[in-house]
Amino acid sequence: MPSHYDGTEQERLALTAYITLMRCAESVTRRLSPLLAASGLTETQFGVLEALYHLGSMNQSQLGAKTLKSSGNMTLVVDNLEKRRLARRERSTVDRRVVVVHLTPEGRSLVAGLMPAHAANVVAEFDLLTTEEQEDLRRLCKKVGIGVPS
Repeated sequence: MPSHYDGTEQERLALTAYITLMRCAESVTRRLSPLLAASGLTETQFGVLEALYHLGSMNQSQLGAKTLKSSGNMTLVVDNLEKRRLARRERSTVDRRVVVVHLTPEGRSLVAGLMPAHAANVVAEFDLLTTEEQEDLRRLCKKVGIGVPS
């Protein structure tokens, strides 16, 4: 769906690209969500668990940066993961102001069980693109995401 904004050609082009990008992301997310929802996880909760699983324990600020979520949202997400015993908080012994989030054995088991099916679903979503197109998409999204002009 192109933009119907009555602006310059450059504005219409940029708005149409933005709309297309957002609709694509929402569509893919909607199709990938049922697997996570069946395990009682939100997209953000899974992102936190996956980050802890692959990158190791980190503080909430680092988790927020990795998942692009605010500190307030991260507090709520980690609260909910703690309630389910999938993650736990521990005050740093080096700096008592820092709270480190760890994956519990239950959280590790859940992510390890979900990752193969999740990865297969993601592969299926992108299978309609060639390897080169997938790399182009990744490169272009990264360029726009970073926001640095060429």
